[in-house]
Amino acid sequence: MRQQVFSLIIGTLLIGVEAALAGAIAGPLAVTGGKIAGVAGRDPSVMVFKGIPFAAPPVGNLRWRAPQAVAAWQGVRNADQFGNSCIQTVVRERKPWTYEFMTHNSISEDCLYLNVWTAAGGPQERRPVYVFIYGGGNNEGSTAVPVYDGETLAKKGIVVVTVNYRLGLFGFFTHPELTQEASYKASGNYGILDLVAALKWVHDNITAFGGDPAKVTVGGQSAGAANTHVLTASPLATGLFRGAIAESGSSVSGGPNRKLAEQEQTGLKFASAKGASDLHALRAMSWQQLQEPLPGNGTDPLSSNFRFAPVIDGYVLPSAIGEVFAQKKQNDVPTLTGSNKDESGASPHPDVTLEQFRKLAAARYEESAEEFLRLYPATTNDEAAIAQNNAARDASRVSTYLWAVEREKTAKTREWTYFWDHALPGPDADKYGAFHTSEVPYVLGALSMSDRPFSADDRHIADMMSSYWANFIAKGDPNGEGLARWPSVNEKPGLTMELGDNTIAIAVTGDNAKLKFWEKYYSRPHPPLPRP
Repeated sequence: MRQQVFSLIIGTLLIGVEAALAGAIAGPLAVTGGKIAGVAGRDPSVMVFKGIPFAAPPVGNLRWRAPQAVAAWQGVRNADQFGNSCIQTVVRERKPWTYEFMTHNSISEDCLYLNVWTAAGGPQERRPVYVFIYGGGNNEGSTAVPVYDGETLAKKGIVVVTVNYRLGLFGFFTHPELTQEASYKASGNYGILDLVAALKWVHDNITAFGGDPAKVTVGGQSAGAANTHVLTASPLATGLFRGAIAESGSSVSGGPNRKLAEQEQTGLKFASAKGASDLHALRAMSWQQLQEPLPGNGTDPLSSNFRFAPVIDGYVLPSAIGEVFAQKKQNDVPTLTGSNKDESGASPHPDVTLEQFRKLAAARYEESAEEFLRLYPATTNDEAAIAQNNAARDASRVSTYLWAVEREKTAKTREWTYFWDHALPGPDADKYGAFHTSEVPYVLGALSMSDRPFSADDRHIADMMSSYWANFIAKGDPNGEGLARWPSVNEKPGLTMELGDNTIAIAVTGDNAKLKFWEKYYSRPHPPLPRP
């Protein structure tokens, strides 16, 4: 009898799984290069295809070249494991970023792989698509990071794609010889070229997963947001996406500002420091040799003098992003962007004294320091800490808002801005609050990828945030049934949407004099306030 009951239970479970899978696309699927077979997600209504190559491995003579066509394979490739992560220093955790925010799998130069989550039943469904770009300062990050899980958005009708792209020295190295050998006469920006190649792959292949190549939104967080902005300004990405999301990466004074000729000189100095007389010698070195610390730099593989980043190269990025928009040459798409309460110099408990606060104000605001201290007054250490937070949060909201206002001058599409205020739970919640990246598990609905003590409130916020994101990806507008109204910038000038614990439209500053101060500050060629 017990065996019959057990068999009945197992049979019922299998029927449930088969019923769920009946709605999901069955493999194998034909994509560029060959056939692939995916696996069921944690929810069997979602199929996941991991580690799909979208370009040839950029190794050997292909190091520091634009991505090349993917090599074909025979038979059916099992797409059940993430591909290698790109070369970086792997760190298990770096508080406030704990395990679920970090890269943990193997690293290799052979890393140009992407992943797809879909709950579509067939290619005829043509669901909207989200291509997500990870953060990490363009020096670390991976699609294998646990919180970049696409299952929840897939269950909400989105086909989710996450993409690896080359990082650091391998993704953004510039050198005169590289410029000379390239048909387009530029070097660097290989990581951005990887993203363009991935978008082209999506355009050519996403129909097989039930996605619509005409309904692609590209987005990311931190460096992923910055790279999204580069794509909106790049002619190479024209026609490849119709919407953009930039989490913690929109600033009126931000974006790549170094020109190719300048960064090429940095490449020459790096080669000299490595004892390489030419490009051939650099390509002959292993990635480990290239990453080895330079003399006098301690454990840092590349000192601050040898940081390579996206560059204005005249090809991927014709000019500064602001100039591209001013010239009306951008990829004009609806945009959703915002920042977090406890980033950009703010924290729940800022470690600043009154003396430090005043000295920093004098150094940063120069002739405007007296005005700043009138607007953000402090006479004690405790008051200085409060003033520091108020100023940092106002500056962040205003900078994002002014970016949106500048964008609006030449854009025909709308934008929505937000201010994330919810502290990620855990033993360090009071220390770090709503820190940089803390919104990602909520917007992707990936709370299950973390062991933090999430409450019913957290799950409600995650459902709300992922619904806003899914709506925007689906129709270019985050608003939808059951959600608080989120006004666009042109609909309600001077407002941003506070999201998380409080979900309501708020003023970017509570004081017009403060708004005018920041407008004046950002109108001059000052460096932006630091982001973590």
